[in-house]
Order: sequence, then structure tokens, then C-alpha cells
Amino acid sequence: MTAGAVEKSPAHRASSPPAEAGSPPSACPPGRPWPLGATLRDGGVNFAVFASTAERVEICLFDEQNAERRVVLPACTDDVWHGFVPGVAAGTRYGVRVHGPYAPHHGWRCNPYKLLLDPYAKALDRRLHGAPWQYGYPLGQDKRDLHMDTRDNAAYAAKCVVVDPAFDWGDDAHPGIPMEDSVFYEVHVRGFTRQMPEIPEALRGTFLGLASEPAIAHLKKLGVTAVELLPVQAFNDERRLIDLGLSNYWGYNTIGFFAPEPRYLSRGDPNEFREMVKALHAAGLEVILDVVYNHSCEGNHLGPTLSFKGIDNRSYYRLTEDHRHYLDFTGTGNTLNASHPAMLRLVMDSLRYWVEEMHVDGFRFDLAPAIARNASGAYEHRSPFLSAVAQDPVLRRVKLIAEPWDLGDHGYQVGGFPAGWSEWNGQYRDRVRDYWRGVEGSLGDFAAALCGSSDIYGPSRRGPRASVNLVTVHDGFTLNDLVSYNDKHNAANMEDNRDGESHNRSWNCGAEGPTDDPEILAFRERQKRNFLTTLFSSRGVPLLLGGDEMSRTQGGNNNAYCQDNAVSWFDWSAARREDPLIAFTAAMIRLRRELPALRHNAWLTGQRDGDGRRDIGWYSVWGLEMTEEEWTNPAVRCVAAVLDARFAPMHPETRSNRSVLLVFNATGHDAIFTLPKVPAHEGEWALRIDTGEGYFEEPDAPRFAPQAKLELLSHSMALLTQAPQES
Repeated sequence: MTAGAVEKSPAHRASSPPAEAGSPPSACPPGRPWPLGATLRDGGVNFAVFASTAERVEICLFDEQNAERRVVLPACTDDVWHGFVPGVAAGTRYGVRVHGPYAPHHGWRCNPYKLLLDPYAKALDRRLHGAPWQYGYPLGQDKRDLHMDTRDNAAYAAKCVVVDPAFDWGDDAHPGIPMEDSVFYEVHVRGFTRQMPEIPEALRGTFLGLASEPAIAHLKKLGVTAVELLPVQAFNDERRLIDLGLSNYWGYNTIGFFAPEPRYLSRGDPNEFREMVKALHAAGLEVILDVVYNHSCEGNHLGPTLSFKGIDNRSYYRLTEDHRHYLDFTGTGNTLNASHPAMLRLVMDSLRYWVEEMHVDGFRFDLAPAIARNASGAYEHRSPFLSAVAQDPVLRRVKLIAEPWDLGDHGYQVGGFPAGWSEWNGQYRDRVRDYWRGVEGSLGDFAAALCGSSDIYGPSRRGPRASVNLVTVHDGFTLNDLVSYNDKHNAANMEDNRDGESHNRSWNCGAEGPTDDPEILAFRERQKRNFLTTLFSSRGVPLLLGGDEMSRTQGGNNNAYCQDNAVSWFDWSAARREDPLIAFTAAMIRLRRELPALRHNAWLTGQRDGDGRRDIGWYSVWGLEMTEEEWTNPAVRCVAAVLDARFAPMHPETRSNRSVLLVFNATGHDAIFTLPKVPAHEGEWALRIDTGEGYFEEPDAPRFAPQAKLELLSHSMALLTQAPQES
């Protein structure tokens, strides 16, 4: 079907908005078709917009009084409309109008009455806020999206802003931390500092708040190496949430893939993001962005028209066979079509922009299989997106992390991404949770998780660094709530508790929610330490959910995406700051940094070398090697493991190379372990972590000889270190 065929129905096409919507269009020189977006040049700005179905594209310029001046882009080269507008300077606000077919049954939704965001806009003049004016059809009519709304929305719509790319980076440099040495800290820009009293009120909840000394001091105290930021690209608050008095707090509703979210700017300057990166880099911290290229905030056929939908709907989105509706591999109403050259170019240009111009160190890709599907919708390693990334010289040097699942066919791809990628390991989370809540038969999977999940990642030959190990993340219970609730409590989301995961593998330890029972409280603290010690003792790359180190709670809400309030914000009260778990977490991260045996990028296999030594040996409570019968006995949940330091090369920053003994008791009763007698390990073991008691600094650490007895409380573990014998 061609654009001309639609002209049989005049209703499918609209003339220009009436004169009162703006001044008559003016002309300009043709400029050039690249780069896309608004680019400052001597004497003005070059505008370029991809719109393959458009018949005319206008750039709409707005002055301080919001008066609109429309400029027709005079040239079209390879479906890119372009023109040079003299006299336009940095800071100018603008939007796009696209004239073309409005025929939803054919996949076209051009509506020149709606001011659209430039997909390549580097900044917006305000946050997006769901409202009736965002829709390209008249609300309230039968089959309403089939009819074009001819009411102009320029007076209300957010505007793009022309940005000067200049910024003084000084001596800024990427920290370049090896993946296996990384410790990620997943955190929300706003929630982290919104209630931090040392930060000036105007900076709380912003990029500059995260860049402030108090915020960085906490990160350095913990010892994490990178912040992984929930989405910071411009996003929209859904109208449904606005009507309920809520908002899209997490930000997985993006539309501006080049623009920092305006609500995180304290003074409206997009360079505040750069200032944040520069400050974090100066502190030795990397910046990882959670990016959402799998869908946009424009929703399904009844969603708003903000950018892609009104510019070139058929190119940017995956449509059903009837062309009116959207394929939905994401659960959000639409799926962006990264197999189309225009959308693929936008994603790649966006990624390079955040690396080259904004200096970020890597990306976590939300619902990554949805981006990595080919033109027919199948996930494959040679899809356009994965192929483009594999050969890109800029992206090859940054961290690439997939959330390896979506809702489409064969969408669960844990272990299924190619070389060069790491993945959120959802199976690690499930295995570790099952073990510590006492599920029978969980020991084997738990041991595999501890060793780096070679059963998952071994076939792709990527090594343990491919596994980003997580126990909790933003989506689900916090660590405190994981050990305090059996069930989700999401009433505040106003969805009748239907939203969020119902099978959480959580355990409330004897009471649902808050309790004054000292035994239950002590049990919960022990469980939190168990999870943290396991996380930082496992091969792979640990990810710590921000706030878990200080027992942050969401009151049992496991889907707080719409809670921009105290439910989600960090509590920086004295009680939380003095939580002993903070010091415990920092001690565990410090131990991981000091012990190459915990983080070396090699599978722990248990196979003996020529000297009869093994990288890991497994032992029963009796101090004897585990038997096959014990491994397969579903009731066995006590085990000890010795990690031989000789199999982990010493890191240049490591003071010494020590073997590690891990002892686990996930039963409901106390257990007495006989510490194993291991060849070439005749010295004493120093007890550094006992989750029943806390941690010990090395000078004060209790000492145990091989075959000594070590008693562990029910549901607890210990970590001991030993210097290797001189050869």
C-alpha cells in the first residue's frame, strides 16, 4: 500500500494547522541530512529528521512568550528531511510537525496538529506529564484512534532544546575497572538523595545531588565500583498514574533517548549530567545506565502521540498484520523495531552519544531480547542490533549487560547472549533464595551459582564475568522485605494488589512484616548477612540493590514503580545510618577486593591438577569430601568449600593471596563442622565472617586449626581465610 492509495479517503489527510496555531511557514536553505537532530553550525542550526512517509516536515521554533514560528525543511535525502535555519542559537526551544497520511489501518499516524519531539533531541524544556493533549485522536469516541484530532497542542506540549555540545571535561577518564573486579550498586537518582539532609534542598533528588560529597562518601564507604542508574533518559508519566495521584517513578517509560530526564536537573541544564559523571569518575566510580530501547511511552494504538508514532509509525514500531495494532513483546503496549534501519541507527547513535559525549561506562539493557530480535521477530545472535554492537569500535570498550528476558516467543535468554555481553542472572537469584529459605534439593544448584553458573554460561565460553549475580533489584522485594514478607503488599499502587510478582521465593522468618519479636528480628538480620556474604563470595559480578546495606524497606511493596515518595526513597535517619549492616556490607566488599579467589574470572570446577590440588573442594560437616549420595540427598543443606588461592592470580592491588574456606548451614538447627584437612593447607584458618555474629578484622579474628570444630547457628555461614604455604 502506498501513500497515494490512501488519498481515496480525504479524512485520512489533514491540511496545515490554522494560522492562529503559528505564523505562516518560512523557507530556509537545504542544509545537510546528517547528523540527525538539531546541530549547531556557524550562524544557525541544521535540522534533520527521518520521516519516510512524510509529505512535509516543519521545524517549529518558540520564543520566550511561546509564540511559534514554523520553518519548512526544504530537502529530503534518503527519507531524511533537512534544512539549515539561520539565526537559531543554543537554548532555542523547538518541536516537529509531520504532514502525511493518517491511516491507522495502514500503520500511518501522521498528525500535523500535534507538536512532536525530535527523536534526536538532546534536551527537553520540561518533564513530560500525561494529559489529554498528548493524544493524536479525540478521546471518548468509538474507535477513536481511527479519527484524527485536529486540535493543536503546541501551547501545552513539551519542547526540545537546542544544545551546545561544548563542555570542559578537564582530565576526566573512564575508570576502566575490569568486569570481574566490579561491584555494581543499582540506585535511583532521585530516591538516593531525596531525603539526605547534608545535601542542599535544591540538589536533593537530582544528578548534582548524586554528585555531591555526602552521596559519594557513602558509595566510597561501601566500596562499590559503579553506580547502575535506573532510567535517566527523558520519560513520560502515564495519564492513568497522574489521575491516581501517582507517577512513573522508575522511569521505564522513555521517549527521549538522547535527553537527560528534566526532573533530575536542579537548574534545567543538561550539562548537570556531565557534571555528575565527572564527579563520580574523579572518585573512581563508573556510571552504568539502565536503558530502555525495547519500547516507548507511546503505548498501544490508544496511547499518546509524542514522537515516533507521529513521525514514522511503521518504521519505528513492530506492527501486527492489520497494521493498526502493535506487537507487544514487552508488556507495555508496543515494541520498538530495532531491526529497521532507522530505529537501529537511532539506538546505535544514542548509545555512542552517551559514551562519547556523556562519558558513561556501560549500559544495562532492559528486556534485551526485544531489541535483539530480527525482522521476523525471532531472537538470534546475528540480529541487526547484536551484529551492529559486535562491530562497533565505541561500544566494544564499554560494559554491556542484558536483562535477558522479554515476553515474546523464546524470550527467556539467560545464558543466551553472545560473547562480549554479561547478563542479569535471574537463575542465580532463584537458586540462592531457595537455598537460604531451606528448600529441599537446592544444594546442587546453590553450589553451581557460587561457582559462577558454568552450567548456564559455560557453553558460550564467556567466563563467570558473564554472570551479573543478584539477590534483589529494583523490581521485587528489597533485601529487608525479602526476609520480612511472604506475600507482596502492593495496595498503594492502586491495582488491587494484582501487580508485581507473586512467587518471590521470600520467607518472613516467622511473622509477616514488622514485628517486635527479638528472635525473629535476629533471624532476619542473620538471613540478610547470609545473602550478602553469599553474593560477594560468588564467582561472577555482584550487583547490590541500593539501600539493602541499610535495610531499606518498601513495606512489602514488590513493584514500587509508581511510588515517588517515602515508600521508595532512602531513609537517612540516624537509625538507618547506624545500621550495623552498612559496616558489614563494606567489610564483605573489602574482603572480596582483597581475595582474588572470590572474583577470578575462571570457572570453579573441582578438578585436580597435576599436583593433586583443586580450585575448589567440597566437604561435609564431618570434614570429609562430599559424596555423590550427599550431593543428591534432598535433605542435605550443610556444606563447606575450600577455594585454593593458587588458582587465582594475585591482583596488583591485592596485599596477599589467600585461600578461602566457606562454611554453609541452611538447616533449621545449629551445626558443628569439622574443618577439613586440605593438602598443602596446614596453617590455621582465620574467621573473618560469621553471619551469626558479624565480621572480624584480621588482627582480632579467631583462629582455627584444620580439623578443629566450628559451630554455626541455624541458617548462617562463615568465611575464613588462610595464607598459602610457601612453596
